[in-house]
Amino acid sequence: MRRHRPEVLRTPVGIVGVTLLTVLVLLAVLAPLLWGDRATATNTGNMLAGPSPEHWAGTDNLGRDILFRTLVATRLSLVLTLVATTLGVGLGLLLGLAPLLLPQRLGRLVVAFVNVLLGFPSLLMVLFLAVILGVSTTSALLAIGIAIAPPFARLVHALGAGVTERDFVAAARIAGVPPARIMVRHVLPNVAEPLVVNATVTASSVLLAFGGLSFLGIGVQAPQYDWGRLMQDGLAIIYDNPLAALAPGIAFVLTGLAFNLTGEAAAGTFGAKSRSRMRWPAPASPRPGTRDDADLAADRDGLVLDVRDLAVTFPGPDGPIPPVRGVSIALRAGEAVGVVGESGSGKSMTALAVAQLVEEPGRVTAERLAFCATDLRSGRRAAHDALLGTSLAVVFQDPMTSLNPVLRVGTQLGEAARRHQGLTRRQASARAADRLRAVHLAEPERRLRQYPHEFSGGMRQRAMIAMGLMGTPRLIVADEPTTALDMTVQRQVLDVLQEVRREHGTALLLISHDVSVVSSVCDRVLVMYAGRIVEDLPSADLHTQARHPYTRALIGAVPDMTTDLDAPLATIAGQPVDPRHVPDGCAFAARCPLVTDRCRQEEPTLQAGPVGAVACWHVDDPIPAETEEVAVG
Repeated sequence: MRRHRPEVLRTPVGIVGVTLLTVLVLLAVLAPLLWGDRATATNTGNMLAGPSPEHWAGTDNLGRDILFRTLVATRLSLVLTLVATTLGVGLGLLLGLAPLLLPQRLGRLVVAFVNVLLGFPSLLMVLFLAVILGVSTTSALLAIGIAIAPPFARLVHALGAGVTERDFVAAARIAGVPPARIMVRHVLPNVAEPLVVNATVTASSVLLAFGGLSFLGIGVQAPQYDWGRLMQDGLAIIYDNPLAALAPGIAFVLTGLAFNLTGEAAAGTFGAKSRSRMRWPAPASPRPGTRDDADLAADRDGLVLDVRDLAVTFPGPDGPIPPVRGVSIALRAGEAVGVVGESGSGKSMTALAVAQLVEEPGRVTAERLAFCATDLRSGRRAAHDALLGTSLAVVFQDPMTSLNPVLRVGTQLGEAARRHQGLTRRQASARAADRLRAVHLAEPERRLRQYPHEFSGGMRQRAMIAMGLMGTPRLIVADEPTTALDMTVQRQVLDVLQEVRREHGTALLLISHDVSVVSSVCDRVLVMYAGRIVEDLPSADLHTQARHPYTRALIGAVPDMTTDLDAPLATIAGQPVDPRHVPDGCAFAARCPLVTDRCRQEEPTLQAGPVGAVACWHVDDPIPAETEEVAVG
């Protein structure tokens, strides 16, 4: 907390909240020591007395000083509040994170259980549990802790589920970070702010709930007393001495205000700063043989990536939904292959399947799915994680979502190296600086100490490439890495990828919707439509030898220096195929100017030709002049 205190105290809200909370903590510690005896001393000759210089808030029915009893009750009231809140928040965290850690079916059962508990009003649940568990302080504490857990669990699950879909979590999975550590290191810091605010508001509610139970006589029992029990005693004489009930009531108000104001001020800095202080033990040494054996096997086979008949399906109301259908890809060391197609054609899903990032209920099948000669369809998941964490780098489309916003860039770059390569913190930091320097980021040592929001878009994308280079990757999967960048920065990022290929012999799988980008960077181009590869040809022949009508339409939709500025921009008529309703025959038939009955009935397969391979029944037919404008614009 010491590092965050200046941030909290920079606002009036934080100053007031921390001051009130500090006073309450001091009272909780000192009041029983200073006034404990006076608070319990009875005086039958001065019972039910009104306010006076000797007793500022009067006395109760045994002549005990009400003000001193209120001050001394601070300790028990705060302790019970904090213990119950800790119990409820801890239980809520477990219930909220469990569906994200457990298998899908067990996770659903946990969610259903939480939903059932949420069906009961919290106050009713507290009263029910307090009576069932018995009338005692411990029973009231357990009742309140259990009652506040379901709402907190729902909040944790909702926020955590959103973060787990972010690209930086996918990157952590690729690096082989265990699920529990992902939750602690990547998910919880990103949802800390709303959780802190909710926990402090919950503490105020817990304080009032305990007071209410004690007021009803089913909470704190004599001879102990808290503010709720004091209010119960003061209610009987409220008309004769209002301060008997108002004194503990004022304590309730000030304490609730202290929790809320402090939490509101601290939440803004907790999420963004607290995790930077976390220290993790050095990971185990890398598993012997994993990397070197894979490299040797890949060199013997000649293929870094060998994918045959890859399919990805998701369950749907009318049957399986296939976003990827029978894709085959082969990449050798140093080779660059581009995958192009419209949004929804299955490009990114293919990359996720290769990187083992398709989660339940998605299902990945393939005749062969080998990376560095290791079959990813079988074997131990831990061995696959170690291989992917050091030999596969993934550069996602949006660098801002690919980097964890609450961790320093240096921490994120060094995580995989420390886990899989056994580097110390200092060694990992030195390698991270070297990798940033390799992707042409100036002042790398200073950049390591910065957060992602302090980087520009191009710098963040270079940092993502540098993260992939922390190991010695055999393959870089770049999923539209330049979409969010301007043309100048786009060229710089592509140059960095090309430089990595040349210097390290790394294979590159570049996914893009921009035909011109792919043709300028890659050796070979794969054109995808409706989850299948419809054409495979060298990039040098893309503009002159493309044979599939869809490929020619994609090329025609890209403006160049000869494009008529007065004419409308060329487009592809119609809409991409919905993977839930893939038609029989050729999926492009509804948009193709060469369509025949055979196209609607029989699906063409990829057949080798003079240049590359193409899946079309009319590869040599020219597009009719009267339909060309309809097909392409």
